[in-house]
This record gives sequence, structure tokens and C-alpha cells, in this order.
Amino acid sequence: MISCAEAVKQLWDYLDGIVDESQRELIEEHLAFCRRCCGELEFAKEIRAFLASGSSEEIPIDVKKHLERFVEEL
Repeated sequence: MISCAEAVKQLWDYLDGIVDESQRELIEEHLAFCRRCCGELEFAKEIRAFLASGSSEEIPIDVKKHLERFVEEL
């Protein structure tokens, strides 16, 4: 199984569907057991949806803080 660091590193490519089949399977295997990375996946989905909406609203402060932590971990 891959590590959390490797799963998170590939998260956006996974969401974009551009990882190869073997990597997709490894990521999904990891997500099936890791609650932390499932949370990261849900957060990434929410960010994508927010950005895709073209909303002119400010990003909530808690979301900004989570995003900053996520970027720092990369």
C-alpha cells in the first residue's frame, strides 16, 4: 500500500483521472483504509467545486487555513 504522502501528492491527478490504472488502484486501496486521506479527498472535491462555480464569494477562513496546511505538506 502507498503512504499518505504519496496518496495526497497524487490526489489532484487522481481527481482529474490522469493517473494510470495501477496508480489509481493503489490510491483507491489507500483511501479505503485511511480516514485522513479520505478527508483530504473530500476537501479537494469541495475546493474544485468552489473554484468551478466561479463564485465571487471569499473563501471561508477555515477553508483557507486547511488549504494552507495542505499546500505546506506538499
